[in-house]
Amino acid sequence: MLKIAVDFDGTIVEDRYPGIGKPQLFAFETLKALQQQQHQLILWTVREGKALQEAVDFCKKHGIEFYAVNKNFPEEELEQGQSRKLNVDYFIDDRSIGGFLGWSKVWELLGNNPVEYTLPKKSFWEKLKDLMR
Repeated sequence: MLKIAVDFDGTIVEDRYPGIGKPQLFAFETLKALQQQQHQLILWTVREGKALQEAVDFCKKHGIEFYAVNKNFPEEELEQGQSRKLNVDYFIDDRSIGGFLGWSKVWELLGNNPVEYTLPKKSFWEKLKDLMR
């Protein structure tokens, strides 16, 4: 079982902060599949107050309830000035180095589901163009 922190804006949904963008392709399908594999998902976002509740409600409407929101476990109480740093195995975030890989790549890596890629075969004319270069 993995503990996985997931960002909201730009990762689960298109970045329309403070509004809520459209769901990213395969976001909710992948999150549901990861939960079915018993991984603990933590919503990790800069949203607070009403904007945070809107994000949580949006995810719930799409079938995702998080193990915790902006904390390591549901009962965690943070004192004023205490760090919100999470102790997780992975962070899924659009702001990581290299950008967001996409939900199909997340599923491939974390769901232990290798995806085989095959390139389409070239037509006779494409092969001929390659030879002429």
